[in-house]
Amino acid sequence: MTVTPAAAASPPSSPVRAGVGLALVAALAFSTLGIWGKLAGQVGLDSFSVLAWRFGLVALVLLPLSGRGLTWRQRGPLLGVGLLYALATTCYFGALERITAGATGLLLYLAPAFVILFAWFLGRRPDAAKLGAVGLAALGLGLVVGIPGAGDRDPLGLALGAGAGALYAAYLLASERWLTAVPPLASTGHMALVAGLYFTALAAGKGTLHVPTTAAQWGVIAGMAVVATLVAVPALYGAVARLGAARASLLGTLEPLFTVLLAFLILAEPLRPAVLLGGAFILAGAVLAQRQRG
Repeated sequence: MTVTPAAAASPPSSPVRAGVGLALVAALAFSTLGIWGKLAGQVGLDSFSVLAWRFGLVALVLLPLSGRGLTWRQRGPLLGVGLLYALATTCYFGALERITAGATGLLLYLAPAFVILFAWFLGRRPDAAKLGAVGLAALGLGLVVGIPGAGDRDPLGLALGAGAGALYAAYLLASERWLTAVPPLASTGHMALVAGLYFTALAAGKGTLHVPTTAAQWGVIAGMAVVATLVAVPALYGAVARLGAARASLLGTLEPLFTVLLAFLILAEPLRPAVLLGGAFILAGAVLAQRQRG
């Protein structure tokens, strides 16, 4: 666990509590992405176009405020981490085009397992609590987002979904290693710059890049930019700095549960009984993960 000079003077549990709180804020804020995505389709926004505007606006706001004083040597890792995030997002949307949303979500949110696997390769052997937490979270996710079925036999779709989970795990580990000494807003601004340019190129290549023309379209973009980026990403970086990538990613498995609950409250989508049971397993895994320090 990374301890900043300010945290070193506090009781040991203080940064842990702060990290858990930030991870929960990040999960709740990121969970709104599914809602904004549904609304984007309803108001006529293409996914790559809305992502280009989302990240472009965040970079435009943050970089002039938080990017000063950084050397190019410091900026390099920030831009590299941003590229990992953009690639993970591309794999996620590619998987969505070939397999069901449930299977895609299940593969993406197996990221904690990839985090532990990659860390193991780097010499950090996982303890029983982390392995048990991953098992509980995976079981809960299967109940919340659905078990892969007959529509999930596309090999490329499955590979892209697994790639999204692996790349997101690499993004979290890279954040833990290289971004903990950088202010979260500066990290977010550089990630947004890379992602904004990346998705602008993809949208332009598809011929779907355009300036939003209605208040509804701008409202969706603003929601994505403010809630799902300006709030979510710095909170995630703060959680990773205090808890480590493994524990922060396990708390992040609450995100699909939050998405289902928000869809029930906002979009009136039905709430399956299995969601409540799955949520209980995810919560149990998140609690178990916090019993041991990463």
